[in-house]
Formats: sequence, structure tokens, C-alpha cells
Amino acid sequence: MEASRLEALYSALAACGTDRNSPAWDALNHVLKTTSGTDEAVARLLPPDEAAPEDTRTAWRQLARELDRLASHDAGTDHALTHWLRRHAPPPPSATGNVIGGNSVLHGPSVQARDVHGGIHFHAGAARPHSPAPRQLPPVTARFVDREADRRVLDEVRTGTAAHASRIVVVTGLAGAGKTALVTHWLSEHAGGFPDGHLYADLGGHADDGESGPVPAGTVLEAFLVALGVRAVPAGTARRSALWRSVTSELRLAVLLDNAFTAAQVRPLLLGTPTGLTVVTSRNSLTGLRADGARVHRLDGLPAESAVELLATGGGARVTQEPAAAREVVRLCGRLPLAVGLASAQLAVRPHRSVSALADSLTHGDGAVGTLRVDGEAVMRTALDLSYELLPDASATLYRMMGLLPTDRYDLFMLAAVLDGGRAPDSAHLIDMTVQTLLEANLLEETGPGIHRLHDVVRPHARRMGEEREERESRDRSLRRFVDWCLATSAAAESILTPSHRMPEEATAGDTVTATPLAGPEEALIWLDTHRNGIMGAIRHCAHAGWHTSCWRLTDLAWPLFLRLRPTDLWIEAHRLGLEAARRSGSRAGEGRMLTSGAIGLRDAGRYEEACDWYRQALDMAVADGDVRQQAQSLSGLGHVSLLALRLDEAREHFEHTLRLRESIGYRRGVALTRRRLGETALASGDLASAARHLRQAAAELAALEETYEQTRVEALLGHVLDLGGEHDEGARRLTEALRRFREGRSRSEHWEARCLEWLGTSAESRGDPADAAAHYQAARTLFGRLDPAAVERLDDRLRRL
Repeated sequence: MEASRLEALYSALAACGTDRNSPAWDALNHVLKTTSGTDEAVARLLPPDEAAPEDTRTAWRQLARELDRLASHDAGTDHALTHWLRRHAPPPPSATGNVIGGNSVLHGPSVQARDVHGGIHFHAGAARPHSPAPRQLPPVTARFVDREADRRVLDEVRTGTAAHASRIVVVTGLAGAGKTALVTHWLSEHAGGFPDGHLYADLGGHADDGESGPVPAGTVLEAFLVALGVRAVPAGTARRSALWRSVTSELRLAVLLDNAFTAAQVRPLLLGTPTGLTVVTSRNSLTGLRADGARVHRLDGLPAESAVELLATGGGARVTQEPAAAREVVRLCGRLPLAVGLASAQLAVRPHRSVSALADSLTHGDGAVGTLRVDGEAVMRTALDLSYELLPDASATLYRMMGLLPTDRYDLFMLAAVLDGGRAPDSAHLIDMTVQTLLEANLLEETGPGIHRLHDVVRPHARRMGEEREERESRDRSLRRFVDWCLATSAAAESILTPSHRMPEEATAGDTVTATPLAGPEEALIWLDTHRNGIMGAIRHCAHAGWHTSCWRLTDLAWPLFLRLRPTDLWIEAHRLGLEAARRSGSRAGEGRMLTSGAIGLRDAGRYEEACDWYRQALDMAVADGDVRQQAQSLSGLGHVSLLALRLDEAREHFEHTLRLRESIGYRRGVALTRRRLGETALASGDLASAARHLRQAAAELAALEETYEQTRVEALLGHVLDLGGEHDEGARRLTEALRRFREGRSRSEHWEARCLEWLGTSAESRGDPADAAAHYQAARTLFGRLDPAAVERLDDRLRRL
């Protein structure tokens, strides 16, 4: 320490000693603790409270000299003293020029003399400059929207962490999610809360410049220590980390560790004080840092409205003029700020290009990953390529295979089945471990217990990796096993939900893979709902690959999906493909099932003429084959179309014919269902007494057969009929009970839940309770919004009339 610094240290120590309750005194004691590891005798040089003034001055000088000596060869002491002086030294004396008796000059804050002659002039000198606090954050981006919810998470870490605990937050997410932009903006906004500065380091976790890999912690520590004024940085990561914790122990400092690779890389860089904040960004989740007290926050894509706002910065009025296309663009971009920003830039440089044209271009090839470029480089593809190359072999194989499957949801049993049939011991457990790696890398996300999805931007990349790096034989084997898994698990769901629908055993799924276990009706229906797009993807693949038997069989096995969840477009498409496949495979039984089941989907879509054509084709086949049961099924379908078209006499004739056929072959379940249709026909004609009679009989027969779902449907209809007939209490009771059943377990059905809600609204309206009616109508409208646009219009009309 230079002589002037020694004098400054002595002056600061003497000033500090005048108030032993001051922050400066507390900080001094902390400095002495830092030096005790080098020389424990230093702390004993502090003068006692009762010492004489001369002894006190002597003690301060001895302490200053000893600290000066230690600082000359110990970097920790040197930095601690420098920082303490910077914050707690008294203001430096100003230089004054005092002219005494002509040309004598004295320098100092004051002049004391018995006789002073001549003019005395005081000249204010410049204060000794202090080292500026480091402010190393990257520049904030100009285009930054929303992220309010994510900012609140960071605020909670900054203000809500326990006083004694380290403040650490990991912001993780897919490449392009805007992790660095968010943190940089947030830290800049709160710069006042970190008066000792911001430190920044890019840890190179996913470097794309050909360098050797992640930056070693020791290299980062050296740069940080130098930035804080340490002149002698020790060798070795452990010693640097110890010094780092010492010199930052009281600093109100924010450290941004950008692009981290592992928790082990970050751990030596953590601050040694709760007064500071460490923010880490990474494409990996770094869950290991939770043990160090870190909060891990996953950054997802922007909200759709904010993503459209970002798109409009380059697209301008075109985005407003084409709102549907704009929403499709941001969806295809996964709502990732980087991808949306690149799309916005494309619109800016091509002012005559429509948003629809951009959306169409993003649906081809690699989608947003390959289409959106900067200076010719597909930056999203490069980022995903780097993430992929860092995966272990097993995870990379799983990633490629997932990209090949025509689905948007994956469960562990599916993945195990595709890889090895799911028959190896603990195969699902082993897959779970591999999946965890993809989750850590943010290439995969969990959407429910054991259910995962690839991000919309990631899926095309995974598919490209699979197509480029998997042999054709391997690809075909994976897809065959996927289809077999769909067949096996759909068969399990069918046996739980609609056992009477099961075709002869030879038409069910084979025993080549292990199905996902389904514990009961609710699990079965949830599985069908979750994997509806995957089932449809398998059906399409079978049609394309010429796997005709699997195509129609899977369509048939998915019957409870169509019956309970009513996805009309999928229903019609699947049965068109299934019908063609059944004909190509030469299965008349399959062709008949596709015709009658597919006609129901056409009927529900309001395509009555086409539905009748399918029913008539099925009827002609059944007559030619002498299949009475299939004849009855076709006639019942024709009757239902007539009922919906309000051709009531024609409907009644078809249903009575159906009833006779089903009674002739002893098909009790079919008989009960036909009575239900006769009850609906009587209801439509205003004959409430006949309607109630038919429905009561049907309900009793279905109860005896333990057909819970069908019985509940009949009970709901009966409740509605009774309410219309003036038996409001009994009608409402039956409707309420049916509603409960449709919401849970074996009888769960959103379609019938909505119908019950609408009928309960009608009941409330007839009783003069418009508020209760409106609540039921609104709840029904919400459900029908996903199922039946015509019903939405009907309910809107009811709500307007209240």
C-alpha cells in the first residue's frame, strides 16, 4: 500500500473509532475477520474503549501498518481494505492555498496560527476519484414486449428471499425463448437496487463459434475479481472462489451468468452474501442448483396477444388485417420471441408479402426452424442442432424417434413400446430416465402426469434428425410399433368404456407390444382425449403406408373416443380412411362397421343426405349377407336422421322396424336403445306421456344390463321430458344426477354434460329463475363451444331472450 494510502487508512480507522455503533465500525470488524485467516493477532490491535487518546492514536497507527503489511502479500486483505476505504473513509481533505506573509503556502483543511498576515486564499481541490462500479450487462434489446408474469417471479426472488439466504434464480427455457433479454431488461430496471454494480459472463454453455466448450469457472472468477479491483488474483479455481466469496460478502451486487451448461460450472461462481443476487440463464434446467437454494423458473413462449404485437413491429397493418393468419404465424413460431422477431423482420423487408403467405411458408420443410434466417443462417436450426449434439446417445435416439411419430403427446409406455415393445424389465423406468435428460435440455416439456410433448418449433427439428440419421428399416419398425401400441391401448379403452362394441377377437389388436395400463373408465377416457391426435396420426399413417387392416381396425377401436368426445372432423376423416382401407383389405365386416359408425359422424355434422347414403350402403350389404343385427343398426341410423329432419312418421316407422328385428334375435341392449329412440320421437311430436313411457322402459332394461352410460343418457332424456310435463322437481332431480354422472367415471361425456346443463337452464327459465337459467346456459355454451357450433348459436339466442 502506498504511503498516501497508509495515511488514508490511518485517518479512516481513527474516524471510524469515534463511533463504535456505526456501519463503518461493523464493516471494519468484518474486514478483520477476513484477515484473521492470515494473522489472528491483527484483531487484537484494536484500541480498547478506555484507552487514553495518545494510546488510541498509537494503536490505530500500529493497526494501519499491520494491515498495510498484510495487504502487500494477501489479495483478499488488499481487496477487503480497498473496498472498506471506498465506502467508509472520511471525505478527502481539500487542498487550500494560504498565502502568509507573501509567498508561503500551506496545504490542508485549515490553518491555525497566532498571527496571520496578508491575504488568505482557500482553493477547493478536486476530490480523489473512486473506481466506478462495474456495469457489464449487455445492451437491452429495443423490441421487448410483455413478460409481466416472469418479471414478477424475479421480483419475488429479489424481495421475498429470507434475509440470511442466498438469492439465486435460474431462468431456463428453449433456445430463442428470450431468457437473456428478459433478465437484462429486469436487472437494468432495478439497477438502483445493486449499487455495487452488475457483473456479466457468457459461460458458453451452447457456444456456436467453434470454441472448445463451456468457459471454465476459474476463468470467469479471474475476470470478476479484476473487475472488482483485486490486483493479485490467486491461481486455482478453489482459491479464486474462496476469494470471490470474501470480497463480495457485503456487496449489493447482481451477477448474470448467461448460457450456463451445468450446475457444477455455476456453483463456484455463486455469491457469498444474501445482499447480492445471482441470475443464471440456461437451456438446461440446472435442477442441481436447487440444493444451493436456487429457484428454477422456466420461460415459455410469449402469450399469443403479445407475440402478435411483436409480429406487428415489422408487419404493421398487415397483421391487423389478417388476425387469423397472424395467430397462425406466432403459433408456428412457438410464440418464441426469437422466431417471432425473425418472422416480423421478414415482413418488414418484404412489405408486399401477406401474413397468410408467411404462415403458409412456415408449414413446409423444417417450419420456423429452417425458414427464418438472419444473414442467410437458420439461427433456430443452429441453436437446436447444438442442443441435440450435446445429448447422450440414448436421449438423442429417443429424440429422433419421437420426431418420427405422428403424434403430439408421448407417454412412457408408448415410448417403451416403440423402442423395444415395452416388454423388457423396467423398460418404462429406463425410458423415464432418458426422458429426464430431454426435459433438462428443454427439448421436451411435461404436460401432465407421465405425459410429454415436443415444443411446436422443436418437433420439425426432431423429425428431420430422425429422417436424416435413422435407417429406413429402423423408421418403419418404430412406426409399426407405434401403431400397434395405439391398437393395443385403444382396445383396452374400448373394453372398459364400450364393451358391447367389441368385434370378434380376430379383429382386435395383436399382442406385439405392451399397452399403457388403464385403471378404469376415467383413465381410459382421459387417455383417449390426450392421445386423440396421435390415434388420428396413426390412422393416417396406416392409410398412407398401405397397412389397411390396421387402419380400419384402429378406427373401429377408437369408437369410445368418437362417441364420448364428439370430435366431428376427426370422426369423419377417420371413417373415410377406414372405409377405403376395409374395402382394400377385403373385410366386409370392417366395411359395414365403417359405414354405420361413420354415418353417425356425418349425421352429427348435419350432413344428412351423405349419412343416409352410408346407412343405405350398410343396409344393402347386411341384407345381402343375411346379417340381421347389422340391418337393424342401419335402419336405426336412417330413423335417427329422419328424426333430426323432423320427418317423424318416417322416423317412427324405421324405429319400429328396428325394434322388431332386434327382438327377433334377442338383442336386449339394442331393444332398449330403440325404445329410447321411440321416446325421442314421441317427445319431438309433443306426446310427452308416450315419451316418458318409452324412456322409463328403456332405463329399466339398461339398468338390468348394467349399461351405465346408456342408462344415464336415457335418465337425462326422461328428466327433460318430466320437466316439460310439469314434474319440475322430479325432472330437475334426474337431470342433476345425470349431470353428476356425465362429469365423472364410467359415464363421463362432455357432450351429454352440455345437454344436461342446457335442459337445466330450460327448467330454471320455466320456473321464472332467469339468473339460474343464464348460469346453466353459459356453462353449456362453454362446453358446446368445443363440440357443436349450432348449439352455441341456439344458446346465444336463449341468453339474449332472458
